[in-house]
Amino acid sequence: MNARIEELYSLLVPLSEGRLVVPRACIAEVIGFTEPEPVAGAPPWLLGRIEWNGRKIALASFEGICGDALPQSGPRSRLVVFRAISDALPSRFFALITQGFPQLVRVNPVVLAPDTAHEWPDDSPVLCQVRMVNQRPMIPDLERVEQLIAEALG
Repeated sequence: MNARIEELYSLLVPLSEGRLVVPRACIAEVIGFTEPEPVAGAPPWLLGRIEWNGRKIALASFEGICGDALPQSGPRSRLVVFRAISDALPSRFFALITQGFPQLVRVNPVVLAPDTAHEWPDDSPVLCQVRMVNQRPMIPDLERVEQLIAEALG
């Protein structure tokens, strides 16, 4: 039977300026902020490595990857652990710092529309921006994020 999926459970991930919208299946866990272990010679957006489930995984700032100011960690900061979708990271996971707890949303054609007000370069970690009711979250290119993290780790 060929059933058409009309709805996707997703998470709105709060950043310092804006939000990401990602499928729920991409996220392994949301944890409290943990001070990362620095990585020598890494770009500033690669905040370091954290211990998660018995493995060391990279912690990055999405804002920093985009060339924006790095967010400050605070009491609302969380780390969103993503499952890798490519083979670029041997750990098969990475984390992004957020400015609050992600919100579960159901994405469907009624609430989602393209937002063409901003264009992103081809090598950007952002695929596009969308309109969702009263918000304009970005859809990240997670494969590109993984590639950038892998390159930064050497």
